[in-house]
Amino acid sequence: MAGNDDGGIQQIQLPGWREHASGGVTVVMKERMDAGVFARWLRASISTWKQQGKKLLWIKLLTEYSHLFSIVLEEGFRYHHSEASYLVFAPWLPVIPNLIPVNACHGVGAIAFVLNDEREALVVPENSGRFKGTRKLPTGVVNEVDTKFVEVLYFRQDRKSFFPKSDLSFLCVLQPQSSSIEEKNVEVRAAQWMPIEEYAAQPFIVKDKQLNSMAKICLARANYGYPGFTPLATTTRGGKRSHIYCNNSVGVQENFASFT
Repeated sequence: MAGNDDGGIQQIQLPGWREHASGGVTVVMKERMDAGVFARWLRASISTWKQQGKKLLWIKLLTEYSHLFSIVLEEGFRYHHSEASYLVFAPWLPVIPNLIPVNACHGVGAIAFVLNDEREALVVPENSGRFKGTRKLPTGVVNEVDTKFVEVLYFRQDRKSFFPKSDLSFLCVLQPQSSSIEEKNVEVRAAQWMPIEEYAAQPFIVKDKQLNSMAKICLARANYGYPGFTPLATTTRGGKRSHIYCNNSVGVQENFASFT
């Protein structure tokens, strides 16, 4: 952003930056900037920050500032992560091994195990993908029944599943608040209640080792009350509300109380 002072000399609004606790600097671009001016400012700033002993530099650029991407890369930055509206670049400034954490290495998904009082599980048939024609437990953003979260029953990891991130899937026990079903996802045809034994006995479930293991855990939950990981409310060091998950939150709370 450019303007004139009282003497008629053009003034240029340089990018803002702030220091952070890890000993680095974060640059946030809020105004469009000429590529040549930005390049000169960036080189001078990097030199200054190195002299000051800064370790890490983050630059966040909105996609509308794409004319600056090549300049950042030429100065030794690399892509770290991005969203639909911005990209983040980072270099490691000291001449020592790079300690910048990599971008997210896992994707996280949820599987809903909703069991009613009739020992029926909520299942959904899909019309595409490898689950086509099979009734499975709801995943993703499917939301056919009003439910209440109870606990995490189990979780699994599939290495190099997508792009090539690993995948973490959490099987969550949800308590239905009603028996009515409302289809809200166009990718899912008709959700329905299905006896838990019938769900677990489907040929596709039986033949797939991973799905079969999950079905057996669901059966153990329905038949014997197999416990999962229930949430225990706590707070972070900064006072924010948080939760830890364990398989006996009542016992943990009682033990905590005995230490106070």
